[in-house]
Amino acid sequence: MENRNVNNNPRSERPIIVQQNRANGVTAEKQKKNLRETDDVEVGENERNANDEREHGDSQIVGEKPAVVDIVKDLVKSRYSPQTATEKRLKRMPSCRQQETSKEIDPVGISNKLNDNANAIINIAKRGNNREVADEKKTVLPEVTPLRVTNIRKTSISMPSKLDEMDDLRIDRQNGTASKFTRTESESSSSVTFSNSGSTPNGSPLGSETEEEANDEEMAKVPLQAPPRRKGRAMSPSINEKMRNDTTELSGVQSANSTITSVNSISSLLKEKLQLSLPQALRSNTRRQNADYRLRAFVGILFLCVVFLVGFAHIYYTQHVLQRAYFEKFRLNKNERVMRVYSNTGAEIIAARFGEGIPPDTGVYPCLPHHQKQDSVCLEWLQQTRLYLAHTKQEDMHCYHITWQSLSPYYNPKDCFDWSSKRGHWYGAGQIQNMAYPLERGRLELSPFITGDVRKHPFGNVLKRYFLNSKGATILVDSETPLYVSINANRTNDFCLQAKHDAFAYINHLTPLPQLNYTICATDNMKSLHSSMAEKSLWDGLKPDELHAVHSLLSEPVWQISPINEAAIYNYTEDVIALGFLRQGHVLLSEEWQPSPGDFVLDEERFPSMEETINIIHRRGFRIVFSIQPFISTESMNFKDAVANRLLISERGSDPRIPALTRYKQSNSAGVLDITNNKTLPWLQTKLESLITKYHVDSFYLDLGTAQDMPHYYKCEQPLTNPDHYKTIFTRSILSTIPVIGVSSAISRPRAPVFVSLPTFPSSWKAIKTVIPTVLSYGMIGYPFIMPGAVGGDVALPMSDNNPDNDFEVNLPDKELYIRWLQLSTFLPVIRFTHLPSKYSDESVLEIAKRLTTLRQKTVTPLLKKYANETLDTGLPIIRPLWMLDPNDPACHVVVDEFSVGEELIVAPVLYSGSRQREVYLPAGVWRDGIDGSLRKGSRWIHNYRVAEDKVAYFVKMPDNTRF
Repeated sequence: MENRNVNNNPRSERPIIVQQNRANGVTAEKQKKNLRETDDVEVGENERNANDEREHGDSQIVGEKPAVVDIVKDLVKSRYSPQTATEKRLKRMPSCRQQETSKEIDPVGISNKLNDNANAIINIAKRGNNREVADEKKTVLPEVTPLRVTNIRKTSISMPSKLDEMDDLRIDRQNGTASKFTRTESESSSSVTFSNSGSTPNGSPLGSETEEEANDEEMAKVPLQAPPRRKGRAMSPSINEKMRNDTTELSGVQSANSTITSVNSISSLLKEKLQLSLPQALRSNTRRQNADYRLRAFVGILFLCVVFLVGFAHIYYTQHVLQRAYFEKFRLNKNERVMRVYSNTGAEIIAARFGEGIPPDTGVYPCLPHHQKQDSVCLEWLQQTRLYLAHTKQEDMHCYHITWQSLSPYYNPKDCFDWSSKRGHWYGAGQIQNMAYPLERGRLELSPFITGDVRKHPFGNVLKRYFLNSKGATILVDSETPLYVSINANRTNDFCLQAKHDAFAYINHLTPLPQLNYTICATDNMKSLHSSMAEKSLWDGLKPDELHAVHSLLSEPVWQISPINEAAIYNYTEDVIALGFLRQGHVLLSEEWQPSPGDFVLDEERFPSMEETINIIHRRGFRIVFSIQPFISTESMNFKDAVANRLLISERGSDPRIPALTRYKQSNSAGVLDITNNKTLPWLQTKLESLITKYHVDSFYLDLGTAQDMPHYYKCEQPLTNPDHYKTIFTRSILSTIPVIGVSSAISRPRAPVFVSLPTFPSSWKAIKTVIPTVLSYGMIGYPFIMPGAVGGDVALPMSDNNPDNDFEVNLPDKELYIRWLQLSTFLPVIRFTHLPSKYSDESVLEIAKRLTTLRQKTVTPLLKKYANETLDTGLPIIRPLWMLDPNDPACHVVVDEFSVGEELIVAPVLYSGSRQREVYLPAGVWRDGIDGSLRKGSRWIHNYRVAEDKVAYFVKMPDNTRF
């Protein structure tokens, strides 16, 4: 029993091992460094050797039991020698890493682990031979000389990290506990079981149990078995080669008598398990890593998609909430002040930025009850502006009425519309600088929307606050709004409307602060929309003689003679009669018939016998027309009388008896009749009736000038909110008592039979290119009866005809330019001549004029009269753009050098010098070529269409059932 207790007491053996470790020079510090390499301990044996060792292990341990301790010590010493691979790798580390590694190692822990592992192996041997050595006395194991390194087999591979648990199975010195190591075997598998319990199940310390208790415990313990190994499975050759070449493997110690076969048996078993599992583990680890990367990539992409969808949904929801549908097809985001109008099909046709210039931090709130209006939505931006929205519906057309009221003298209401190409093309307004057609192609700085001379001012002589979009929308601005307009000024594709008071155009205010008031109407078809917006029943109140005057202007030329005197008039009319193919028409005398503008009497020096001359003109079939103006020259005989009776516009801020002066045409200084004064119209009527009575004048032509011709500081008897309102009042006042056939400027359509003149065009190829877009724009904004300028260009008059030093000679226009201009004018409502074709020495000019006159009389004039009667009912223009024939054809929206007479004839004149061909576009339908009589199919371009100098390209619409 005494020997048994000694052998089974781990405390009696631990000092021996420690002393032996110190004797062999193994310090605690080196043992601590090599402890981390226990995971790399490689043990091994093939299956055959393992089986042999299992059969003879127990007997060898019994025979060689005294040498087990020394063998284990040699194994530990050889494995944890100073020149292990781990130590070499540590030496190659940077010093900082070596220090960190050394700090992590516990010398005491290494010593304990080494002693524990040795004692565990000794206990295994003791339990295997317990019966045979129970009564023997303790003997000293003889010293075994270890074999050379070259004779030690390399039968190990790196152990998995989980085998670290074997090192943790240590003996507790204080509690007297030891690790339990059991092994069971079967034919097809083996299992190794480790127990960390410090005592046996019956409570006795581990190592002190009896033989019977040990056997009972071995039988009762349920081992933790490793996975069964497969029989006959050889290790991969690559792994075998690697194991043979690995110099860092554990070198085992083998004696001639195989004294450590039981230890190698365990190592062989572990090696086999690792050999079977390592290749598969390596492959599965690679597959697992690839799968992990794919999974992570998929999760990342999925996460980004979710974030995008959530963000998009949030933004869309926020915009949907903010963008409230106040009315049908109308949405407004009041916070961002973005307005959108939709068609009946849901397409967006108008987008605008409301309230440009409002500070972004200004809050918007519903209006107070006393500010609200019936059937209107009211929103207010505090101390800035107030917005009213109203909606009306007529059949399938929706109209939205928008009114801005400024609440601050520092804020002028301004809305800007997106005129990008995706929102269609825009037409209207009238004549603007450079005559862009469509409007979005032009550029215009923010300017007051008043008439002027396009050579010096932003806008021309005829305007209307009407804008039409090819997608089916219109913008109509109230006439009392102090309107400023810009096109592509601050940014591209930007059209802005602003209400703004100034010191000239809008000096008189209906309200203390400016108001912007306009209406947007939308439907699906731009032609039907434009037709619904046009003025109808123009024949209302039309007299038979007035209708006859309309037809006479359509069928007969207007002869504008310049310079004029009695002899020139007489000879001019005689030359017309001599030509034989031209009808008599109207003889238009410019304001030069007076000695000074405002005299309203004939100049007796230039017209000594004008009464008789006019009688001769009447007998020849001509009608006589005098031009009159509201301007009274300071040199006129009537100026003094007008000032005395306060008939002239006065100057603002001065004595009302002092007239405001301006300059107009050849008059360097002139006053303007105040038509708002109740005494002015009777005074003027008396003068004009005297002319009619004495000279038998047939009618008058009103040369009204433009808003820019008004005195800068004008002041009327009745304030005008817009200087252009002057010409409207003047025209309506004169038409009530005096026959009028035309006006030079307008902002609203005059009653028939009054024609509106195009602005004067100089004699140039550049000017002829602007005729067609100007005619189309005037017709579209509500002026169907237009009077173009003279063929070949208008004559520039001198500053004053009263000065003999200003006598001048009129030069003939270029022959080709004259011919092309005559071809263009042949298809317009009125043809006006200043130069007769007989003035050219080339007989071809006269021949061309004869053919064109015949064409006009037989083909064009009947169509003009037909569509003039239709215009009186529908308000649609006589001269129409191609899009009115086919509003759904995008090509028709941008054609600027073609036009149609009604819907039956398309004209494509040549507008370039020396050109004998051009591109022609025909809308849908079948068209007969006016030059060669061939039939052509529409909805296509005719490229390089040949047009000789004496020809003009025109096409007549054929019935829809026409076949080629």
